[in-house]
Amino acid sequence: MPRRVIRKWRPPLVLVLGGALFAVLALPILGLLAVGPLEARLGAGGASAVVDVSVGAATLILGFLLWRLLYGPITALAAQARAVAAGQGEPPEALAHYGTAEMGELGRSFLEMTIALRNREAAIRSFTDHAAHELKAPLTGIRGAAELLASAEGLGAEDRRLAETILAAAERMERELGALRRAASAREPAHHGSCRLDDLVPALRRDFPALEIAVEGGRVGLPLGAEGMRLVLTQLLRNALEQGATRVDLAAAVTAEGPVLTLRDDGAGISEGNRERIFDPFFTTRREAGGTGMGLAIVAGLLRAHGGAIRLLPGRGGAAFEIAF
Repeated sequence: MPRRVIRKWRPPLVLVLGGALFAVLALPILGLLAVGPLEARLGAGGASAVVDVSVGAATLILGFLLWRLLYGPITALAAQARAVAAGQGEPPEALAHYGTAEMGELGRSFLEMTIALRNREAAIRSFTDHAAHELKAPLTGIRGAAELLASAEGLGAEDRRLAETILAAAERMERELGALRRAASAREPAHHGSCRLDDLVPALRRDFPALEIAVEGGRVGLPLGAEGMRLVLTQLLRNALEQGATRVDLAAAVTAEGPVLTLRDDGAGISEGNRERIFDPFFTTRREAGGTGMGLAIVAGLLRAHGGAIRLLPGRGGAAFEIAF
């Protein structure tokens, strides 16, 4: 099929709906008008049978036209939208049939939007990969030179301190570039499928032996692949550990809006002044300890790419997050 929607005449939606309404009103009237003449020729039973068959056939034809002009294109566009949201394959092709002029315009706009979004994501990923690649070599050189300079004999205390500052700055830039690459990767909807906490928690307990991890609703299905959910929980558990937490409670449930996962820890929590900024890229209160400020931004981006959202719940005495799908 062609990628672009072929421009051709299609009936406008108002004509289709108006014709359908006219047919619904006209068919019974025409049937009643035809009964009299038909009874004179075929009798009451024959006339009734002919009218019933004619009205039934006309109704079937009308139903087929509505299916072809409206229901078929609408369901096909909905299926394409779900595939795009799930990140499946290449941009969708144009449908073989759009039915009405409005459906054709909607299909054309949908294809253009899909291609624009994919091109935008590809441009972001390409720029991130290019910047990381181009900066890696000079950063490696700077780091190597700083290490040699810091280890040189006869270097004064002030010069050694400057060399160590250069080395620390190079290491920080390498961490920032790594965080940028992970942030770009998180925007791609690659973690399809579903998972359960019962399948993830054993490995998390091994990775975080200092944390007591309690689980409620471990068999509830969460609409995110196991690898993606593991990345999300690993970052949140790491943050909890860094804030002095010793226990984390995970609770999954299905609400009227959809599945919800709640995480609560008993750490130091998040100050009021920082609550509005914790999902901002590069915001961190642990810069000196090597924090990049990208962890929660990556988590939010990964969830957003898969139809989820994360928010910080109000309260004191630890941090509490809610992940909704």
